[in-house]
Amino acid sequence: MIPARIAGCTRALGAPVGWTPETSGECTGLPIRDEVNGDMPYMTSAWEPTPAELAALNAGGKVYLRVVGTGHPPVMVYALGPSSDPA
Repeated sequence: MIPARIAGCTRALGAPVGWTPETSGECTGLPIRDEVNGDMPYMTSAWEPTPAELAALNAGGKVYLRVVGTGHPPVMVYALGPSSDPA
């Protein structure tokens, strides 16, 4: 997946503390939009599948989420149409 610019972007996240590009690979900035829903803060990012990933999804493949570290934070993964991005 390719990190995409998101409408209303408020900042970009960098590599986590302790990230070693030589052993873990490149970690580019991730554009995010800071939001609040009720009393909960959210960070929303947008992703675009590569042509190979899109072909894999169209063939019945799955989307995987990998979280760095040993604790899993609450996350949401969803898809919206191109004109549905809530700015």
